[in-house]
Amino acid sequence: MKQEQRKELAEQAYQHAFELDQKYGCCPQCVLVAIKETVGGVSDETIKASHGLSGGGGLMGTGACGGLTGGLIALSTRRGRDADKLDRGPAISNFQVGRKLVEKFQEEFGGITCEHLQKVFTGRTWDMWKPEEYKGFDKNRGDQCARATALATKWAVELM
Repeated sequence: MKQEQRKELAEQAYQHAFELDQKYGCCPQCVLVAIKETVGGVSDETIKASHGLSGGGGLMGTGACGGLTGGLIALSTRRGRDADKLDRGPAISNFQVGRKLVEKFQEEFGGITCEHLQKVFTGRTWDMWKPEEYKGFDKNRGDQCARATALATKWAVELM
């Protein structure tokens, strides 16, 4: 894929991921659906498997942002190690490109965990398992999670 085409697809994927996140939530799935529908290479099984990574993993907030993990999964669908090649080493090139995505995300947001982004976006963390807390988070974050999801999508496409 040529650089100009990649840039155009990255912008399309950004817009699609942003809209999906605003409408449906579940950041890793939004990243992966947007990439599937713009550049391909992501299976429905992969999208389904990413569901539990939302909200820092199990909606707990303590793990990496689901948008970022979705981007890492997308990169791994292209560069990751196949199951039948586990004995052939760590496939370091996938880690190298994944590191670039994590570094871009960290540079933009100052951290990578869902809790960190909650604090940046709203000034505090939220217990997403309490309905009133989740509603408060949803109201106070505005479109900032959708933007983080869309940026992770765009950057993943650019790194493919």
